[in-house]
Amino acid sequence: MASVMAEGALAASFAVSGTSFQVSSGKLTSQGLSSYVQTDRDIDGKGHPVALLGIGDATLSDICQAAEVKTPVGTVVFKLTAGGDAGNVTASNLIIDGEDLVGDARFGTAQIGRDASTLDEVPGIQGEKGKFGLQAGDITVSGVKSHAWSATGGNFRLKGMRVDVSLGGKKCF
Repeated sequence: MASVMAEGALAASFAVSGTSFQVSSGKLTSQGLSSYVQTDRDIDGKGHPVALLGIGDATLSDICQAAEVKTPVGTVVFKLTAGGDAGNVTASNLIIDGEDLVGDARFGTAQIGRDASTLDEVPGIQGEKGKFGLQAGDITVSGVKSHAWSATGGNFRLKGMRVDVSLGGKKCF
């Protein structure tokens, strides 16, 4: 799936919603990270530049995802949380199309400026020939805050998952 998405074959059947969302975590660790710039498109064809982050095997101390959604009764916040006291959240083959990422990071065996078509830390995550890419053998980020357009993963384990939908609800940050 990651390979098909990275090659753009899946993009035609997966238009982003047109609503970005917040993602936060106290700490993210991963074996393998590959990243390059691409453009996500919404259902109307509008482009959204993103950094595609391919994360191999990730562990998160906790996770919060929140999006504001306009409805006939007003703007609601759709919020998913997991982890914390329930235990770590894990994901493999996680792909995040993000417009920013903030936190305190440590990259192991980083390669910044590598041709995106030659990335090999996360299988199937490669960009176009001649485009800027980066990768690392491992990564740790504390205080993760991001705005993203999509997130997909081969396998998620969300301990203590909770979904809330509320008018005027509180977002992640």
